[in-house]
Amino acid sequence: MENYKLSGVDVDAGYQAIDLIKTHVKSTVRQGVFSSIGGFAGLFSLGAFKHMEEPVLASGTDGVGTKLKIAFVMDKHDTVGIDCVAYSVNDIICTGAEPLYFLDYIATDKVYPEKIGQIVSGVAEGCRQAGCALIGGETAELPGLYNENEYDLAGMAVGIIDKKDIIDGSKISGGDVLIGIASSGLHSNGYSLVRKIIQPNMENVSRYIAEFGKTMGEELLMPTKIYVNTIKGLISAVPVKGISNITGGGFLENVPRMLSDNLQARVKIGSWDVHPIFSYLEREGRIEREEMHNIFNMGIGLAICVAEEHVDATMAKLSEMGDAAFVIGDVQKSEAGGLVYV
Repeated sequence: MENYKLSGVDVDAGYQAIDLIKTHVKSTVRQGVFSSIGGFAGLFSLGAFKHMEEPVLASGTDGVGTKLKIAFVMDKHDTVGIDCVAYSVNDIICTGAEPLYFLDYIATDKVYPEKIGQIVSGVAEGCRQAGCALIGGETAELPGLYNENEYDLAGMAVGIIDKKDIIDGSKISGGDVLIGIASSGLHSNGYSLVRKIIQPNMENVSRYIAEFGKTMGEELLMPTKIYVNTIKGLISAVPVKGISNITGGGFLENVPRMLSDNLQARVKIGSWDVHPIFSYLEREGRIEREEMHNIFNMGIGLAICVAEEHVDATMAKLSEMGDAAFVIGDVQKSEAGGLVYV
């Protein structure tokens, strides 16, 4: 006689996983949440934003990508959830919007309740760092689609901003200055290349790397920095004209996203502190320096654009908030557009 469990789906394990994550979800509750886990939809009230003249919702979605392969090798699952939240909220904050809530999606070959609990603990930590609520999600048990003990992790965030306050790069002009805010490391980009260079097996990820001050695995699983509080604090003090999240495609793809067609970003290579992991990958992978900047963040998580007269105030505010920052270039009028390295 056939049943669902014999086909590879354990409903009871799913119930156990939900019980384990309830505490993590509860820890992210903020004003506006008025639903609890287990319903068909997560509910969030916008009543607290009636003061806005024209409220606009901002949304972002992303996954962790092949960085998960490192988590599988190390059997460590309590940090990748931070990455999952970071990529959505860091995109949202580039518009100046405040993240409100987050939903996650975990797909796996088989539900192991404790592992799901670890993953969601990281998602909840990311939500706490971003000040948003985890109001729902889905754990899908998909036997035959994923390899044993593997999973995928993705999510989406929704934020809000008054239309008049949206940061969209439209005020950027020639002569403005680019400031880079330090990353925490690789974040979650370029891991297909990283894995090709490092060959992440248990022996390799367990090696202590003196230049990192930690094991290879610890460096590779370093969570993505969440910039929500940094940008909220900065835009309350300084007129910020544009913000770029340095994600997949490095500087070449992401910095021009905040510029109009008649402007060109000029990024000065060597104007900031590069994390040791990037120097290691460049050396071991024999990758050209410019190519490194077109793949990885190279130690800069966000690039912001301000008027020249606001540079000192911007640097002072970032320092006050504990963020390392560097003047990394400028913006000039150019029909060629895009980005050049100088």
